[in-house]
Amino acid sequence: MKIAFCCTGTKPEPWLNGLRTALPGAEVEVWHAGAAPAEHAVVWAPPQQFFDEQPQLKGIFNIGAGVDALLKLRLPAGATVVRLDDAGMSVQMAEYVCHAVIRHFREFDAYEADILAGKWSYRKPRERAEFPVGVMGLGVLGERVAKALSQFEFPVMGWSRSAKTIAGVQCFAGATQLSDFLRASKVLVNLLPLTPDTRDILRLETLSQLQGGGYVINVARGAHLVDEDLIALLDSGHLAGATLDVFRDEPLPAEHPFWQQPKISITPHTSARTLRDESIAQIAGKIRALEAGQPMAGTVDLARGY
Repeated sequence: MKIAFCCTGTKPEPWLNGLRTALPGAEVEVWHAGAAPAEHAVVWAPPQQFFDEQPQLKGIFNIGAGVDALLKLRLPAGATVVRLDDAGMSVQMAEYVCHAVIRHFREFDAYEADILAGKWSYRKPRERAEFPVGVMGLGVLGERVAKALSQFEFPVMGWSRSAKTIAGVQCFAGATQLSDFLRASKVLVNLLPLTPDTRDILRLETLSQLQGGGYVINVARGAHLVDEDLIALLDSGHLAGATLDVFRDEPLPAEHPFWQQPKISITPHTSARTLRDESIAQIAGKIRALEAGQPMAGTVDLARGY
């Protein structure tokens, strides 16, 4: 069995060694133009040339949860596309989102500003019941985030394309229930996959339905958010702030207005990083399952985009 490794911006040697150890007998090599045909591919942001030269691929294994960039390419017709469904990312995402929600709810950002200004101050404690949190996207990462938030006794809602049932979470589903979900939320967390239906979903029309003084946390994709609409709602006071980890252009350009907006907290797309050892073990297991004709989690529905 031959496996082609084509991951842009990734140091290949640790991945090659790990995959060779996890799949004894497999030939695992870095792809180069004109390379021999492979049965499977481990990829991240590969060029179109890779797929043009490898039309026989049976499995394409993406070393991340989001496959939106991959699905922009022309893929081999017979290949199964598989994404990571956790590999250590869900606990990181839960940490990040809980930190962002609690930092805003407890006003730790305001306390930090006061301390930097040499000011000793107190603020009246807020009521958790007045800070319902809505999580958009209830896949592996979204469900883990929603469950984690419920442990801090926030009212937690979730919205997804299809109906879900999660203990401690009020679930909404489909386009008909989106407005109800938004109006019930004060803090909005976006964990949706990026598809044609979800692109620009965080825009004036939707964000203005959040409760007054709302807060936005985007940890999915930058193209979900219409930047100028967020700034307008912050300037109007309808939104109190935002924590953003993803952007339309990364790195975020120096001239982008987000840098100068004090109500926005920025991190450099680091909310949930791929953990190599966990990812290798998961990918190896998925390759074995595909070879054996067994079902596996993370198979991408190309029509849906996730």
